[in-house]
Amino acid sequence: MAMCSHYESVTAPARLKKAFGVEMPPGVRADVWPGYTSLFIRRPKAWESGDDAVPGHEAMAGVFGMIPHWAKDEKAARRTYNARSETVAEKPSFRDAWRLARHCIIPAEAIYEPDWRTGKAVATRISRQDGQPMGIAGLWTGWKSPDGTVIRSMTMLTVNADTHPLMRNYHKPDDEKRMVVILPPAQYDDWLDAPPDQSMDFMRQFSADLMVASAV
Repeated sequence: MAMCSHYESVTAPARLKKAFGVEMPPGVRADVWPGYTSLFIRRPKAWESGDDAVPGHEAMAGVFGMIPHWAKDEKAARRTYNARSETVAEKPSFRDAWRLARHCIIPAEAIYEPDWRTGKAVATRISRQDGQPMGIAGLWTGWKSPDGTVIRSMTMLTVNADTHPLMRNYHKPDDEKRMVVILPPAQYDDWLDAPPDQSMDFMRQFSADLMVASAV
């Protein structure tokens, strides 16, 4: 079942800084598919030290698609770009990051989904109606490649969208409808700080009234 496999990252440094308060890392692609490098936002590891010099957020370059620590190579990212909220705690690719509450926010200008209502797949761009970037709830992890390089990666969390006025229109007619978890900006810090036993509280649909869709 396909979910969100294609999105447009935030790549304008000033826009990223204004919306998320972080500096743009190098190597970020605008047009993102599984296995491509984009960015995610997390709490810095030294955040809990109480040092006022440590910023509250940091943007990291990361591969779109989770590469679990036990993966043999980076190809795992092609299948792990979305994590179903209903099964994320059990799936081997995601359960460690979920248990450790490795929460992140994935900045996106838009996501792309196929509209099959005409019988053919029509690529559709979905964004926030107010023109602001989306902050998508995700998980991140680190993977040590055979040459010792640490590669960070991320996945977008998804929820059922069978009843969502907008997102129920996408994907094939017989498929379960899904949507990524788009966080209200007021919840960004709450999500980054949430302990594992509160993570499910954020797995909610984003209001259709706040979204806009247009055929590409």
